[in-house]
Amino acid sequence: MTSYAERAQELRDEFALFDDWRDKLENIMDMGKSLPPMDEALKTDASRVRGCQSQVWMVGLNEEGRVHLLAESDAILVKGLIALLLRLYDRLPPAEILANPPEVLKEIGLERYLTPSRSNGLYSMIGRIQHIAETQAAQV
Repeated sequence: MTSYAERAQELRDEFALFDDWRDKLENIMDMGKSLPPMDEALKTDASRVRGCQSQVWMVGLNEEGRVHLLAESDAILVKGLIALLLRLYDRLPPAEILANPPEVLKEIGLERYLTPSRSNGLYSMIGRIQHIAETQAAQV
């Protein structure tokens, strides 16, 4: 398993390949297209992420002390943002998630190109991931 630091560096390197922000957004949307569908039974009111313009569902399972994140959205750009967050955090130990806020998203310039409502949604998803990690860390 790779660490958060390794994953963040992979994203920095990947996004450095694009000169134009439209190419970066297209890359994010392509990531979303590869996001596996979430089981319909998991798409409940409790798993819905509040604060997102689109519908977003996210759950975290504990797999041998690591947080396994499952998420989906009804919007392609948001699916891409989910895929980006999963690349950073999926299957990491809760403590590693909590110790590493997603500064890399600022470093790759993501915040500058998202609308305020999309930024709010992104931070709502990050908040959900941190809440899931806190809950799992408390169960240890």
